[in-house]
Amino acid sequence: MNKYLEQLVNLSEIDKQIDSYVPRLEAINKNLNAKKDQIAKIDEQIIVIDTEITEIKAQISSTNIHIAEFNTKIKEIAKKSNSVKTEKEIKALNLEEELAKDQLEAANEEIIRLERIIDTKNITKEDLQNQKSALLDELSTLQNDTNQEKQTIEQERSVIYKQKEELLSKINQKILTFYEKIRKWAKNTAVVPVKKQACYGCFMRINDKTLLNVQKSDDIVTCPHCGRIIYSQEQPNQPVAKMTTPKATKSDTKPATKKTTKSSTTKKSTTKVATKTTAKTVAKKSTKTSEKSSKKSVAKSTSDKKPATKKSTTKKPATKTTKK
Repeated sequence: MNKYLEQLVNLSEIDKQIDSYVPRLEAINKNLNAKKDQIAKIDEQIIVIDTEITEIKAQISSTNIHIAEFNTKIKEIAKKSNSVKTEKEIKALNLEEELAKDQLEAANEEIIRLERIIDTKNITKEDLQNQKSALLDELSTLQNDTNQEKQTIEQERSVIYKQKEELLSKINQKILTFYEKIRKWAKNTAVVPVKKQACYGCFMRINDKTLLNVQKSDDIVTCPHCGRIIYSQEQPNQPVAKMTTPKATKSDTKPATKKTTKSSTTKKSTTKVATKTTAKTVAKKSTKTSEKSSKKSVAKSTSDKKPATKKSTTKKPATKTTKK
């Protein structure tokens, strides 16, 4: 293999390894981000519960104010009942007192209901906090594992980057710019092998001339279809198989000519026999048709002559009568 071509193959392999670290890091960060998202959702749920609890507490405080009002109203009605003299006033005061007591009972029941809701909200909040603490523990262990994996990846990366720098210092700049131009659109398939006479970048068949150039590996060859750099995976010590047709010797050519002449003569003889047979059949058919036509003509002539003789015989007695 050509020196420059070998350098490009090694460079493409190094670039593939460098690019392979990106999805590995993304997978590690994906697990971390998933745990963080779960914790963030739990935090949002806790915030919602806290806001609901504050709203319920505000409702309780407002109902407590109403309860205080109802209590003062009942006390005022009790004071008025001592000074009332007529039955109508007593009935009116009693109705007001009953209404105030009913409202007070409803307010107390509302407070009990709201306090129960607060208790259930606090229970759900505690469950969410327990889930959050468990997720935080998992996140801490995950972070330790990911940090170790990232360190190993960075170490491998640094070694590969050093290899790349050493290789770039040896490569010709024109060849490097040519490789980088192809890599912009082909990415990790800028340099591909040739297998079964096909480019393994576009999977199109390559003609024999370009295949020979690739197998010789004297120059950097590109695919005529896609423009990627192509190379042969054969070993450098292995001899290159040239796709040339073997020259025919005299001993090989003579029998071939004889065979061809024999075949041509046989073909000619068969064609002559075929033409003779066709001519004979045509002649036989023509004779048969002529015989048939002659027979028909004879039959017609005889049929025409017979009634003429009868007419002549009938005319003879007419001549005899005239003589008498």
